[in-house]
Amino acid sequence: MESSPERPESISVKGSEGLALHLLRWSSEGVPMLLIHGFGNDAHIWDDFAPTVASAYQVLALDLRGHGDSAWSEEGHYDYEHHLADLDAVTDALGIERMVVIAHSLGGRISMLYAGAHPEKLAGLVIVDSAPELDARGTTRIRMEVEEHRDPSFATHAEYANLLAHNYPAATPAAIERMARSGLKQRADGRFVLKQDTSYRGGSRWDSAELAKREETNQERMWKALEGLASPTLVVRGAASDIMSPDVADRMVDDVLANGQLAVVAQAGHSVMTDNPEGFADAVGEFVLG
Repeated sequence: MESSPERPESISVKGSEGLALHLLRWSSEGVPMLLIHGFGNDAHIWDDFAPTVASAYQVLALDLRGHGDSAWSEEGHYDYEHHLADLDAVTDALGIERMVVIAHSLGGRISMLYAGAHPEKLAGLVIVDSAPELDARGTTRIRMEVEEHRDPSFATHAEYANLLAHNYPAATPAAIERMARSGLKQRADGRFVLKQDTSYRGGSRWDSAELAKREETNQERMWKALEGLASPTLVVRGAASDIMSPDVADRMVDDVLANGQLAVVAQAGHSVMTDNPEGFADAVGEFVLG
């Protein structure tokens, strides 16, 4: 199937450790643009946005390992280093030498670390409601949502949509319906379960002290990566976000990034692209389309 702005092509490439990683390819011409989703989402989170830039870029949306239609790690390898190794494998497999990256939440943090390792590969970076330091209000909320529904199953897509509507109260009905359809697979007994690897939802394999130490180290790496990044960078924050504080967003743009801009999208929380698709497309489109 040929890709188009209305009907993306599904492709699979080998990630690190031999895992099959799934991507949606919206267009095949122009500078590559890689879209990276956040925790618990998949490549379809970009379905509203991707067509708006597909005529200008070669647009690819990745399912991170353990998400969507990408393979699961039998060893539970879901640390940042495994995602970074996957990005190396994906860009090598697709022959990408330089690209624009647009990344949300978990994907945003992965993209910052990737920028630190490969600044020469970034023609531009858009960090969507993500930061080296996250607001505890939002991380606590997400952790509670995951702990309450660690391994859920559903009788219908509509049942899952009801849960999503609770967890994404500002998202458009179309976005909720799409997430419900793309995020589930059917079991042999007829019930529907998440495509996300449940071991990814089961908490870290590190104890709390080691986890805190690793987070502190990763925060330092992200700040250092942003400080050394010369490519144009847009920081997008949802006006009602409980994940990215205004102070941290301002610090990223005003004090750290050499070539940074900030866009605050009204009527949007953490999931900016589903809460206000038009506002998100306008903000990012102005940056990447000129």
